[in-house]
Amino acid sequence: MRFLSILLGIHLGVMAVLPIGAQGTKAEYERWANIQEATRNKVYHGQVAPVWNKAGTAFLYRNALPEGRSEWIRVENERKRPAFDEAKFLPAMEKALGKSVDLTKTSVEALNFGEGTELVFRLDGKNWKLADPAARAYSITAGPDTPPVPEGRRGAAGPRPDTRRLQFSPDGKYEAIVQDNNVLVREVAGGARVYMSKDGNIGDRYNGQFFWSPDSKYLVAVRATVVPQRKVTFVETSPRDQLQPKVHENDYTKPGDPLPIPRPQLFNIAEKRQLPVSDELAPNPYDITRIRWAENSSGFTYVFNQRGHQLLRLISVDASTGASKAIAEETSKTFVHYSAKTWVDFLDAQNEAVWMSERSNWNHLYLIDTQTGAVKNPITSGNWVVRSVVNLDKRNRKVIISLSGYNPGEDPYFIHYATVNLDGSGFRLLTEGNGTHRATFNEGHSMFVDVWSRVDTPPIAELRRVSDGKKVMDLEKADLTDWHKTGIKMLEPFVAKGRDGVTDIYGVICLPPNFDPNKKYPVIEYIYAGPHDSFVPKAFLPINYYLHSMAELGFIVVQMDGMGTSNRGKAFHDVCWQNLGDSGFPDRILWIKEAQKKYPQMDLERVGIFGGSAGGQSSTRALLAFGDFYKVAVSDCGCHDNRMDKIWWNEQWMGWPIGPHYEEQSNVTQAHNLKGKLLLIVGEVDTNVDPASTMQVADALIKADKDFELIVMTSANHGSAESPYGRRRRADFFVRHLHGVEPRM
Repeated sequence: MRFLSILLGIHLGVMAVLPIGAQGTKAEYERWANIQEATRNKVYHGQVAPVWNKAGTAFLYRNALPEGRSEWIRVENERKRPAFDEAKFLPAMEKALGKSVDLTKTSVEALNFGEGTELVFRLDGKNWKLADPAARAYSITAGPDTPPVPEGRRGAAGPRPDTRRLQFSPDGKYEAIVQDNNVLVREVAGGARVYMSKDGNIGDRYNGQFFWSPDSKYLVAVRATVVPQRKVTFVETSPRDQLQPKVHENDYTKPGDPLPIPRPQLFNIAEKRQLPVSDELAPNPYDITRIRWAENSSGFTYVFNQRGHQLLRLISVDASTGASKAIAEETSKTFVHYSAKTWVDFLDAQNEAVWMSERSNWNHLYLIDTQTGAVKNPITSGNWVVRSVVNLDKRNRKVIISLSGYNPGEDPYFIHYATVNLDGSGFRLLTEGNGTHRATFNEGHSMFVDVWSRVDTPPIAELRRVSDGKKVMDLEKADLTDWHKTGIKMLEPFVAKGRDGVTDIYGVICLPPNFDPNKKYPVIEYIYAGPHDSFVPKAFLPINYYLHSMAELGFIVVQMDGMGTSNRGKAFHDVCWQNLGDSGFPDRILWIKEAQKKYPQMDLERVGIFGGSAGGQSSTRALLAFGDFYKVAVSDCGCHDNRMDKIWWNEQWMGWPIGPHYEEQSNVTQAHNLKGKLLLIVGEVDTNVDPASTMQVADALIKADKDFELIVMTSANHGSAESPYGRRRRADFFVRHLHGVEPRM
């Protein structure tokens, strides 16, 4: 990739500080550049990613071993053993391949269960099957064309709303078609065609989404208005395959743009007529999703999200009459977190639904009567949050959830797992260790492999039982012997009070590998404050690149989740509402000052910050609004003005319609307040965040006669600062302006 460096008003004055020994040297940069390779394959027995058999009685996983080797383990009947005998495997594999095999260089990939006693796997770029790993002599033959399922956990189970957009009815007798902007139904056998609708037109037409009732007697089709589609144009100045620039154009809807208005329409197939469905309960939709028929075809439901994200309804429609009613409703003076904290599944036989809501200030599950809309009971409750629904056992009326914040004294972001009855009784934690957990359940959700760790505690893997939450057996404990030899330091958790003096703010500190308690170190914060999640690492990783790499260059690096991020209570989250420029900075600054009391080696006269995307917006904001504390910032692909970015993310937090708060929160309108040293980086063909957002900040800084640097990465997309060149320029910028030395000298 070629890069264009545009320096606008560069000011490279060296800060008036003394360097701490030899920082930013060529030797340090060599360690910085090789940090990922230096830590590769240095943690053993630390990543148990089980592959369960269909019966849920056995699983396989791979262990990493020293010298790049690995071993496959089979667990069955509470016994752990090698998945196959390597002494038998090797000659059989060499016979199948017709050549010698060195298993230290060519490893078995994606081992999985096949039919009967078979194991299927991938080796040397081909699929194979081992007939019986218990046989005296092994037989290995060519495997199925479809590759084995790769090792790793299944995704968390969830509701499977009926999103079938099928043209053909379940009984196969009818086909639904959009023709002349309307719904046409054709009899498959005789070919007779009937227009079911007449209300579609060029500006308000049926879009081809069809949802048949299970008995094939009814059809739901979606009619939506047509609105102009905004296009974003990119000029790729230096394409790889031609001399002349290329012009690219993408569909890109921004906050405030007109949206299609979708409306579900109901048709009685036998009577060949359309039943009116009122839209009174669904005014001005941002979207209508999760259209689903009841199992007995008595009606369908859908989720309505009003534009502005302050009203969300679960709406039921009677198939025989088209009458609508609200089953569940969420309202908020700020926002309903539709993109992550909405979930519903149905127990049709009991006329019930399980519904997710933050109505109590904490994300929980409720049992809803779908006939009356009444809450029968909370399923979960308390000052903690449901993170996801893993499995809903409708027969036994139980649910398995992941959650956080339940255990007093623990980091409230640590993920645990629990089971609870739908009447709210029988709550039981399934995980124990004081850390964050990752559970991989078998098909029947009766057993699971639990891998848990902390940033300062290596992974531990256990087999556990769901019925009583007890540990069945230990599996692995990570070996960090060789990892410690690299000199990399574990991240250190740290907690301090936030802006209210009451709320705990959680983060991590990363010290340089050669940390000297007698020296002073500049501080760099890595920031990502997007309200859609929380971002401070909780599980152990051999390397956290953003933190460890900068620490290699003689910085103390920190990261924390300030107010306005997710996975705490709603009040904690609501700080972001129409306030993205806040980015939790009042909490972050207090946290860093408190951390300095533990590590007085932190020089708070030399504080830098960097981030990308939403982190690019925040890191620039640090110098615009908090420039007395932060002195240097590197901002990549920032969504600097929320009117310029994608609609779903920005209207979720900033609201609709567009108001003066959008302008006030913009880095463009605040650019004249810049203090300190700023480096902006942007990819010229960024399809995620409009690159014009960065260029408009640059324009405002020029008009305000502010010194800064801008690097435009040619032919680069989102996150271009993570290219080798971008990483090096970011490191140089901090070394130059925080250490006060020229890099690599």
